[in-house]
Order: sequence, then structure tokens, then C-alpha cells
Amino acid sequence: MDDDMLDCLVIGGGPAGLTAALYLARFRRRVAVVDGGEPRAAWIPTSHNIAFFADGIPGPEILARQRASLEPYGLRVTQARIAALRRDGEGFLAEPEQGAPIRARHVLLATGAVDVEPDLPDLPDAVRRGLVRYCPVCDGFESRGQRIAVIGHGARGAGEAAFIARTYSDDVTLLTLGQPMDLDEPTRARLEGLRVRIVEQPVVGLDEQDGRIAAVRVGGQEMRFDILYSALGLRYRTDLARQLGAEHDEAGALRVDAGMQTTVKGLYAAGDIVAGLDQIVVGMGHAAIAATRIHNRCGLPTEDEG
Repeated sequence: MDDDMLDCLVIGGGPAGLTAALYLARFRRRVAVVDGGEPRAAWIPTSHNIAFFADGIPGPEILARQRASLEPYGLRVTQARIAALRRDGEGFLAEPEQGAPIRARHVLLATGAVDVEPDLPDLPDAVRRGLVRYCPVCDGFESRGQRIAVIGHGARGAGEAAFIARTYSDDVTLLTLGQPMDLDEPTRARLEGLRVRIVEQPVVGLDEQDGRIAAVRVGGQEMRFDILYSALGLRYRTDLARQLGAEHDEAGALRVDAGMQTTVKGLYAAGDIVAGLDQIVVGMGHAAIAATRIHNRCGLPTEDEG
């Protein structure tokens, strides 16, 4: 094998990518990590869903600790955005927007996803600013018993509103932002049974106080909430995988096998770009599986991967 070819290039420096890099470094593999600088985990104020951190840990601290864990192995994250990824003989060739191309026998994509921002008046980045939360699985416990609004529509919005109402609060409102709710009777009956209010009028104004949205105005009525969640879905950063023809599901998440390999041999994926539960610990589990599979495959001909 060429001296300049890595065993694996990890693209993405969030919890999944950094976990994979740690495993591969400890497997004594030639690995590099490149990151575009926008990990979704960095938006998390405090996560209580990670074992050993009973008091919670901020997303930026998670990332800082993970990066520090790579330093004893001489591995640092390179700040770069990969513009193109293509086959190159027995491996792959990744082309950064700036800098020299990178050759690797395997590639692990951990490029994550971006939450769809709600269309709120004069507030285009509510999720990024933390004014609207995006994961009741992560922090719903801290919202228990409060007045909660879910921004969404259709089956996704109805499902998240029902999840919160049956788990954390009996005061839940579903704000569709003007989108009509076309629900089947069982779903509508379920929401009614959980006392979820459905408001289909658009939001025409809001009040922001102390770093949160305290009230929204809908059709001349002011509604006050303690916390808002967005259930508008994700945009998956799968452009590089699509360049290689990797298959994805209806929502856009990549399809992988039990070893986290995509439908393109030698191309693996972990974290939010894979269909499933979007949780840090899940993404880290994906990464551990993928890195171990890659390590075990490094002694085999590329064409035998499967």
C-alpha cells in the first residue's frame, strides 16, 4: 500500500467522529480527522443523558474533552471542509476546499445533520441560539411539568407532541405555524386523549425574555410557554456519500449494515446521518462498531469488504 494512504479518514469532528478516531488510534491505525467546524453537539447547553455526568455536561465541553483524549496518540483534528469524495483505486480520494487531497483506504462519515429552523417572526436561528430546543429525549426530564409548545406538523409533529405529553407534561400545545394538520382519526383521538392542543394559525409575533421565548402571538391571542421544542426534522449532511452513490432512506439518512458500512464498500457512517435515535451515546456506539470493523478489515483486500 502507498505510504501516503491512510487506513481511515474520519470526516466530522463531533462525538461520533472523535470516538471513531480514538478507537482507530488505539488500534494503531493510520487515521486522520477533518472537521468543518459545525458539530451539532456544540449547540447543547447541558446534556444529562451521558453516564458519569450526573450534574450534566455542556456540549462544547464534551467536544473539548474528546479532542484532548486524542492528544496522547499524536492525533489532532484538522479544520477543513471536504468538497469532494471519490473512488481512487483501492481506496478513496478526499479533496478539501483548501489544501492537498487525502487518500484513505476507508472513510468514516460522521458529518451529522442540521435541524430545520422554525419560521418564526424576526428569529431565523432560534434553534442555534438555544431559544427553541430540539431534543426532548435529551432534556425533557428537565422540562417536566412545565408549559411546553411543540413546533411541527404532520406525523412528526404529532408524534413528538404525544411523546412529551405522555412522558413529561400535561400542558402541551402543538404549533403548526399555519400548516394544516391532516391527521387520521386514531392519531387525532390519541392527541385529544393526551389533552394536546393543536394551534394551526401562523405565529405573528413573539416575546423574548431572559434568553428564552416567553410568549407567542397567534391570531390576536398571546400564548405563554416555559419551553419550546422543534419537531421539524433534520437536513442530513450526506452530500459526500451521495457523490459515491450511497443509498439513503426516505428522510435522507444513510443506510448501513450491522458494521456501519454504507452500501458503498469501504465507506462507513456513524452518528446523526444514520437512521435511528439521534443521541450522542448512540452515535458514539455507531463509531465504536465502525472503527472496530474498519480495523478488522484493514488486513483484507478492499474488494472483500462486506
